[in-house]
Amino acid sequence: MSYVTHLTTGRFSHNGQRGFTLIELMIVLVIIGIVASIAYPSYTRYVQKSVRTDAHAGLMQAASELERCYTRSYTYASCNDVPTASPDDNYNITVDLDSGGGYTLTASTEQNDGCSENITLTALGEKRPNGSEGVPDCW
Repeated sequence: MSYVTHLTTGRFSHNGQRGFTLIELMIVLVIIGIVASIAYPSYTRYVQKSVRTDAHAGLMQAASELERCYTRSYTYASCNDVPTASPDDNYNITVDLDSGGGYTLTASTEQNDGCSENITLTALGEKRPNGSEGVPDCW
């Protein structure tokens, strides 16, 4: 058997064949695993945040329509054009009219958006959940 030493790498090759050792392959797999374990949770949070943006847009559109109706008739009860879904149909939007003349808009979904509660917007501009009392900030 003749072994030839490569001048540039210092490795031995048998009959001119070269390749990766099992150790080198395992090191590459470990590095890929570490990078994936860091990147995947970050990607998941990014996707959840982008889905919540759809809820925000839907709530703002519904609030805008309610306010438009209020300027015409001085009541929220006469408004029939309030959207019942977010622009990308990720959330269902419901309107609850208060006895005091206000409203609460609620966006709910079956998807995991990272929020433990539904996302709400009131006539006073209060947005919930807003990050208080251990609840994630969903706005």
